[in-house]
Amino acid sequence: MAGVPADAEVEPGTLLVAAPTMFDPNFRRTVVFVIDHRDEGTLGVVLNRPSDVPVYDVLPNWGGHVAEPQSVFVGGPVEKKTALCLAALRTGETASSVPGVIAVRGPVALVDLDTDPEILVPKVRGVRVFAGYAGWDSGQLANEIERDDWVIVPALPSDVLASPHHDLWGQVLRRQGIPLALLATHPGDLQRN
Repeated sequence: MAGVPADAEVEPGTLLVAAPTMFDPNFRRTVVFVIDHRDEGTLGVVLNRPSDVPVYDVLPNWGGHVAEPQSVFVGGPVEKKTALCLAALRTGETASSVPGVIAVRGPVALVDLDTDPEILVPKVRGVRVFAGYAGWDSGQLANEIERDDWVIVPALPSDVLASPHHDLWGQVLRRQGIPLALLATHPGDLQRN
């Protein structure tokens, strides 16, 4: 399909799933939730990289209100001192009716961390805090997709709050059906197979 950019399917609320052959340590076996995608570039957060840092140590107001485990997740290698927060809104709530959030897609919203968590928490199924983010400049993500570094798939709101005790990378691939589901069984490093 000449003329269609490789990142044409990428939009806020989609997932970028690292191909089994992605060996960049920042992204190996990661699932990135896309928050923003436009001609100037793309921004997302890695959903499956919890840290050992409790949210309470960094953002005490939010510490008791985040999804288990109550730790900061490593959102990506860019601006590691920047905190981003995503929420999955409860059924019936919309980002336009909940103060302190910006719609990303469907029930997933970006949270303004200056918002009083006591006001927000009753309106969400959960929130997660990320340190840093994944970012791509104009054309960079399209090049990586052309190189088969990423698989683009739809996100479920539950992906944003997925427990790190489950293999989110494998779960997301398996629910895509054949042939993508087969990637979940890929050993990654074929030399070790």
